[in-house]
Amino acid sequence: MPDAKPWTPPEGSWASSAGRRRNMQAIRSRDTKPEQLIRGLVHGLGLRYRVCAKPLPDLRRTADMVFRPAKVAVFIDGCYWHGCPEHYVPPKTNTGYWSGKVAGNIARDRDTDQRLHEAGWTVLRFWEHESADDCALKIADTVSRLRVVRR
Repeated sequence: MPDAKPWTPPEGSWASSAGRRRNMQAIRSRDTKPEQLIRGLVHGLGLRYRVCAKPLPDLRRTADMVFRPAKVAVFIDGCYWHGCPEHYVPPKTNTGYWSGKVAGNIARDRDTDQRLHEAGWTVLRFWEHESADDCALKIADTVSRLRVVRR
């Protein structure tokens, strides 16, 4: 293909290459393996919840699991996207964009926690690398305890 043009990103794109663009588009924002594993364990413990739901109607953010009667919002955060102190590795390409993106995600997470706490919600955050069994047990314990308190 001698007439093939070099790849140029679409207008407004953050992608540094066609391969990077495909890779980033394939990353899931919900129903990740850690989320599915924890949800399955929590469901097996007899708890029911909303998936990828807004805890507060006026807040444009969703939690991975929402227990409305107990007012518990659960977030399972990816190590890269949320800046895990143990596993986050700064990007090697397009560092200004990606480092800023992760910093923005961390700031948004703190703001979300604060807004939910102010509205009387309990926020549980877990890293994707944490034991799914431990996470499920902590969720079940918290939800069960708060259901009794709120009645």
